[in-house]
Amino acid sequence: MSQRPQYLSAEDRRAATVQAVVDLAAEQNPAEITTTAIADRMGLTQGALFRHFPTKDAILEATMTWVGERLLSRIDKAAEGATSPAVALEAMFMAHIDFVAKHPGVPRMLFGELQRSGETLAKRMVQTLIRQYEQRLRRLMEAGKAQGELSAELDVDAAAVLFIGTIQGLVMQSLLAGKVSRIRRDAPAVFAIYRRGIEGGT
Repeated sequence: MSQRPQYLSAEDRRAATVQAVVDLAAEQNPAEITTTAIADRMGLTQGALFRHFPTKDAILEATMTWVGERLLSRIDKAAEGATSPAVALEAMFMAHIDFVAKHPGVPRMLFGELQRSGETLAKRMVQTLIRQYEQRLRRLMEAGKAQGELSAELDVDAAAVLFIGTIQGLVMQSLLAGKVSRIRRDAPAVFAIYRRGIEGGT
């Protein structure tokens, strides 16, 4: 059981709960994470945990909010200092890879939510995150086409889907191999192939 300070504010306690879920998801099937396991990881009773979150679903929703905000913030910051749209796309790609490498439980939770049958708030949040991500990619790609950096014939919708799908493929292979570190190793060469495809030409 992890020992945590018992004097955290309500906001800090909620943040610590989210971090506990992300950490646990890196170690076990996210669908099997119980409120007992979360409370144990934090050094709390379940009663103390439920003073901040009324249900397990509320904990999951807070975690998905954290994931969305952190990931989009990371890729936005990465793109800000880029000298061109193509450079921005590469910076976003590598920032996403770095985020996954630091938080391996996150993709497991996202994949798990998308595989759940029926509609849940957490699942809709994941879908919204992907849409917001794709919007950013399409804007950059259109800018790249306008500047002549990317192929004039580029289908930006398909290219945005492939960008995210390429990262998902790398993530899945790293999870299957049981070596999250390989995602950082493989990402540069994989993105180089992707970039040649969206640039067109030879």
